[in-house]
Amino acid sequence: MAYEGILLGMGNPLLDISLVVDEEFLKKYDIKLNNAILAEEKHLPMYQEMASKPNVEYIAGGATQNSIKVAQWMLQIPGATDYIGCIGKDKFGEEMKKNSKAAGVNVQYLEDETAPTGTCAVCVVGGERSLIANLSAANCYKSEHLKKPENWALVEKAKYFYIAGFFLTVSPESIQLVAEHAAAKNKVFSMNLSAPFICEFFKDAQEKALPYMDFVFGNETEARTFSKVHGWETDDVAEIALKISQWPKASGTYKRTTVITQGADPVIVAEDGKVKQFPVILLPKEKLVDTNGAGIQSLPTLDSVNAKMKYHTRHTTQISYRNDLT
Repeated sequence: MAYEGILLGMGNPLLDISLVVDEEFLKKYDIKLNNAILAEEKHLPMYQEMASKPNVEYIAGGATQNSIKVAQWMLQIPGATDYIGCIGKDKFGEEMKKNSKAAGVNVQYLEDETAPTGTCAVCVVGGERSLIANLSAANCYKSEHLKKPENWALVEKAKYFYIAGFFLTVSPESIQLVAEHAAAKNKVFSMNLSAPFICEFFKDAQEKALPYMDFVFGNETEARTFSKVHGWETDDVAEIALKISQWPKASGTYKRTTVITQGADPVIVAEDGKVKQFPVILLPKEKLVDTNGAGIQSLPTLDSVNAKMKYHTRHTTQISYRNDLT
């Protein structure tokens, strides 16, 4: 089949624990809305508290895995997508495998014997969300798993690669292996800035991967943080997108395209020395589910999915079942 395994994603598979909370809950755990962070010690009791609530939701995901699931749903071609990441050998891991396979994605997980499957707290207030990820097993991925013949065969078969920047915190070596392969074989390699803290604290790893990126995705906050850490002294999103698009490339096969979303403001697309803006079709607030993703796990009508996608405020390629942190 020509499309079998055409798209490969690598990332941090997480099980979302999603809950509508209040301002007091946010204050209790020192959480800011519209943010994406890694869990600290102070956040750990929060997961059990959320799990004890009757209206809690569990959704298999992770930013890259979500994107791959949506791509698989859109392609409607069995086996068109593959996904690699690390889970624990537990009931959440089994649920993750079952959910992903049901979505039609060929998953090749490294199963860690000691760490539990990663989770992501999704705290929703008034339709806005904040993400706090406890990576656990997702943080245990090793490039040795990628190098296994059966897994590297997926890399060789794929023509397109997508990896969220969050994976830079786990296995930059794996990212580099795939990036260099893509450049050598004239394939398309894409990444996401993913969160301000990635641009700040994983700057070196991000810079190492950037020359291989044919497509760079992000939002306005991430773009401005990227600009700040590189000393560009500009908050102009269009200018930042253009500068990212002009960053030196490892391969001249494709020109880099940078796509920056800005919530309800126009999407910025920079390529070939030019910047274009695409207006966002506004969605009435009463139709907003939340800003965490398209909410298509139950596969509603295409019209409702498209409406939610148009309001999605984070990443153009991460319109997801519930768009997790990693």
